[in-house]
Amino acid sequence: MVSKIGFGGSCHWCTEAIFLSLKGVVAVQQGWIASDGQNSTFSEAVIVEFDERAIAIQTLIAVHLYTHSCTINHSMRDKYRSAVYTFNERQAMAAQNVIDALQPEFKSAIITKVIPYKRFRLNSDSYLNYYYSNPDKPFCQNVVNPKLRVLLARFANVADAGKLSHL
Repeated sequence: MVSKIGFGGSCHWCTEAIFLSLKGVVAVQQGWIASDGQNSTFSEAVIVEFDERAIAIQTLIAVHLYTHSCTINHSMRDKYRSAVYTFNERQAMAAQNVIDALQPEFKSAIITKVIPYKRFRLNSDSYLNYYYSNPDKPFCQNVVNPKLRVLLARFANVADAGKLSHL
């Protein structure tokens, strides 16, 4: 069964590359997500479509927490909101449970919010699949590659080694 969930926290180019590098991820849409409630403004994010039989939602959330600064509240948080955007109550409960369970593994409090998805704006075509279209660009080498190395080290069982063989 294919489901979808949203993630934001760092540059959407980074987040897109991370989730495109996982087994069980069917598609990643990169752009901006707005949510209900207090955070109704758009923030850089991705929508991840995944096969629940191949990768668990809990694993996706853990990958997200470990591949962006989920404990740092910096001046760019409006643009890079640390969030899990959920499409239903079951996802919201799963996300909060994972965050609570992983909190002891982090030195500081996790600031990632679990918030309902409301709207999405897709990025322009020239920026979609940015990392895999431009792996030699300095941004990809200096910013994305270190995050993908974390993915390989911590989540080797779900990382697509073929896609990441260049690291």
